[in-house]
Amino acid sequence: MAKKGEAEKQARANVAHDGIVVASDLKKTYDSGKVKVEALKGIDLKVREGEMIAVMGPSGCGKTTLLNCLSGLDDLSGGEVFIRGKPLSSMKDKERTAYRARKIGFIFQAYNLLPVLTSVENVELPLLLAGASPKEARKGALASLRAVGLEEWQSHTPSELSGGQQQRVTIARSLVNRPEIVFGDEPTGNLDSESSKDIMELLRKLNKENKQTFIVVTHDYAVGRMADRIVMMKDGLIEKEFAPSPF
Repeated sequence: MAKKGEAEKQARANVAHDGIVVASDLKKTYDSGKVKVEALKGIDLKVREGEMIAVMGPSGCGKTTLLNCLSGLDDLSGGEVFIRGKPLSSMKDKERTAYRARKIGFIFQAYNLLPVLTSVENVELPLLLAGASPKEARKGALASLRAVGLEEWQSHTPSELSGGQQQRVTIARSLVNRPEIVFGDEPTGNLDSESSKDIMELLRKLNKENKQTFIVVTHDYAVGRMADRIVMMKDGLIEKEFAPSPF
């Protein structure tokens, strides 16, 4: 039994270097004590550096759970996730938290901006928490706002911005520490179709210019088709993967 376990571990390690993010036989079960729910039933997925993928599928199929497991927000019930060849399971909680702060960005459907802070103050917050000086943090925040076209709105609070502008501030904040990997959970879910298109064009532009890897969960095929690859999920499994048709 021990030899079998070692063989499985070695087999997973052999695929770990094939992508910047690699999932091998990834499983996630939620156990309430009375009911067990198998959210992920054995996912194998490789994401290449600089690639943008869209994870799609019906509600409850495991999209957000997959995102949370790949990013280290959720613990795994089985299998392994490798980031640049390093297994997440080998990282202690503090190390994993520090890695997310330095190397990973998150964009959520809810903007999660602090209402009493201006745009630039919201964006510089991750840098200040990471130990940057106020001067360095402000410089980085302004550069990030400039990249998303909102430098002129730096002194405005969230209530003074449209939904699309608030999401751009959120994107600026998620990219201010220059992460290698950006995870997006329905990043356009609260936006109208025109704003949604603008945001995805912005993400695609940043993806190409900065060579950052984007893993985006979405229910909107208009969003998904802007990615390099669509990963379709169903009942906790990957049903198929394909390159979307060109516009």
